Amino acid sequence: MNIAVLGTGQVGQTIGHKLVQLGHDVMMGSREEASPKAVAWAKEEKHNALFGTFANAAAFGEIIFNCTLGSASLDALYLAGAGNLKGKILIDTSNPLDYSDEKHWKLTICNTDSLGEQIQRAFPETMVVKTLNTVYCTVMVEPDKLVERTDVFVSGNSADAKARVSKILHDWFHWKHIIDLGDITTSRAVEMYALLWRSLRLSTSSHRFNIKVVAT
Repeated sequence: MNIAVLGTGQVGQTIGHKLVQLGHDVMMGSREEASPKAVAWAKEEKHNALFGTFANAAAFGEIIFNCTLGSASLDALYLAGAGNLKGKILIDTSNPLDYSDEKHWKLTICNTDSLGEQIQRAFPETMVVKTLNTVYCTVMVEPDKLVERTDVFVSGNSADAKARVSKILHDWFHWKHIIDLGDITTSRAVEMYALLWRSLRLSTSSHRFNIKVVAT
């Protein structure tokens, strides 16, 4: 399958690497046609790894992963182009975080709105599914390396898109328990969890953790 990964940071490179390992053709998109990070990633991955602009990648991908910084996501997606996103599933892994105070992260959107909702409103003909934003990038693609089964969430307006994304999470990344939270407004909850994730990261001195929902 042709897959677009928008963003050249750790999340984009980790997801891109996993997808290439699985045999997919992956194009990493960035603002520049030949971003040094994207070029280096493609050179290291060798087969099935391509690079280009956000628009190049969005046109190429049958499915698109948004792995850009939350503060830059809308701009990146506008550059990708509504026409290139139309009718496609956009897997949104981003969080609307302000990192300017390294110790005290802040949300730029919360409570009555979310980045997931803003993306869906901006691109109504794209099927946005928010997921994977509650875990560190290596856990996104290797949940089995945690000592217990943990949970990942999906939010989105299209039941069909969420079902397809859930199958991707299960079959490609080996997530065993996927919780459908509901429509795209439930992105608010998982995005606000990012602040708790940060506190847990500081208190445990580890990136490799996740939450497990236990119900009676």
